[in-house]
Amino acid sequence: MNDNYSSTSSANLENFTPSNVPLKQKKSSFMTPIPYRKFVLWGIITGMMFALLILFFAPLIRESIFIISNLIKNENQIQNQAVPINKPEYKTIRSSIERLKARYEGYIPKKPYLIVNTTDNWIYLKEDHRIIHEGPCSTGSYTLLKSRDNRHWVFKTPRGLFRVQLKLVHPVWRMPDWAFIEEGREVPAPDSPERFDEGALGRYALGIGKGYLIHGTLYKRLLGMPVTHGCVRLDDPELIQVYTHLGYGSKVFIY
Repeated sequence: MNDNYSSTSSANLENFTPSNVPLKQKKSSFMTPIPYRKFVLWGIITGMMFALLILFFAPLIRESIFIISNLIKNENQIQNQAVPINKPEYKTIRSSIERLKARYEGYIPKKPYLIVNTTDNWIYLKEDHRIIHEGPCSTGSYTLLKSRDNRHWVFKTPRGLFRVQLKLVHPVWRMPDWAFIEEGREVPAPDSPERFDEGALGRYALGIGKGYLIHGTLYKRLLGMPVTHGCVRLDDPELIQVYTHLGYGSKVFIY
């Protein structure tokens, strides 16, 4: 019995080879450190990418630091140069500001007045600081007209401070020479009936001097545009408000 046991064991030992062992039972000393090597490889790649990013953004970082440092430096300089409240220079400046404010308030009329903005072609009818009415207008076109006898006209609205000198109801327009020259017509005699046009100026007109008027218009679709020969044209709602609130001597600011 012992002999049989010995022979069987020897045969089994002779037939025992690594290939007879199932694959799941094999262990390789070479496969064991692979996760560690992957970790090291990914660390190297990540470090290289980070280094490349730093090199790429380094000029931008330096420039940002330079700008921020200059801003901080300028801020400190401004704070250092600020005038203390208790210095005499500050009191002098405050006094000058107060005088200018008082002077500015003195220019604002207490009665209704008109402001004409020739850039936006817009009017403001105001009383003190309050706006009574506002709306579109038309002002000078700044076009140049020449006649055959070497006369010329520039159709612009004057700027400055004016006063209402005339108030008319149902005004009649006496057409000047340029009105006929512009249309290519013969210029009639000064007292010719052809010179008088009823209805062209609207229901009301206010004269502000030097032949310039604030009046109505038949060309309402052109309001808001610089198309006039120098006068200020208004639509009916604006014209009624202006005529109603402005009296003789009322101020008209045109800019």
